[in-house]
Amino acid sequence: MKNSTEVTDFILLGLTDDPQLQVPLFVIFTFIYLLTLIGNLGMTTLILLDSRLHTPMYFFLCNLSLVDFCYSSTITPKVMAGLLKADKVISYHACAAQMFFFIVFATAESYLLASMAYDQYAAVCKPLHYTTSMTTNRCACLVVGSYACGVLNASVNTGDTFSLSFCGSNVIHHFFCDVPAVMTLSCSEKRISEMILVLVSSFNVLLALSVILISYLFICMTVLRVHSQEGYQKALSTCASHLTTFSIFYGTVIFMYVQPSSSHSMDTDKITSVFYTMLIPMLNPVVYSLRNREVKSAFNKAAEKVKVSLDFLLL
Repeated sequence: MKNSTEVTDFILLGLTDDPQLQVPLFVIFTFIYLLTLIGNLGMTTLILLDSRLHTPMYFFLCNLSLVDFCYSSTITPKVMAGLLKADKVISYHACAAQMFFFIVFATAESYLLASMAYDQYAAVCKPLHYTTSMTTNRCACLVVGSYACGVLNASVNTGDTFSLSFCGSNVIHHFFCDVPAVMTLSCSEKRISEMILVLVSSFNVLLALSVILISYLFICMTVLRVHSQEGYQKALSTCASHLTTFSIFYGTVIFMYVQPSSSHSMDTDKITSVFYTMLIPMLNPVVYSLRNREVKSAFNKAAEKVKVSLDFLLL
């Protein structure tokens, strides 16, 4: 990536410059980040260690937890550091790296959610063909494809953004190097870059969202045919919780990226970004896994093993 700009670093303004809010926000974000680490790394470890969870659904969940941990870690530690110290400078290359990895993991999450929706469709609507339709190779291809789309999307958007000239202000009105926030600082013509951002983002969002909506449409149609009241309520509860998470994630992504950067309100963008950079990664383990009977059983089994090991060490 060629740097033809005069700017060598950027200044992240963060969420607020009010000294009275910085310590409370640091405590809140530290708590959220710890929950994100414990929930996602714990879920990944649990799935890897328990052979009963070596199924397509938990394979996708394991990767989703890993992605949530990675893309939260790309953003949150820098935000926490910025709340505690006056120096909020980030170098040109560090800014580009943060943007690249954030887009990689956010895009991968989008396609992993679509893969999980398809997996749910196969399990609910075509249970007799599930083992033949969701083979190990197909699951691996879906996951690898999700990461590949993330790398491709990040390469296009990061390269497009940092090919612009930054010869004026270097103050980013955001708490991380997001594409719209950085793009607004450019002193060169950016209409084509904005068009590329909108088109690429729209394609990725619409493709993944179409798979999710069509999958859950068929799932809902199948659930409505269920005669068991208990099975109906269980399936409806699961679908509702999943669709709530989809709505928050894709709603904020559409709001942020499927519009020109010049039309953004930076204060609104900051609040919106908190949802998909910090809250969604924290909530996903709860929505997808911790309410699940198999996960609870695996957790209890692991906790019992730890207890036995501790008792043995204390003897």
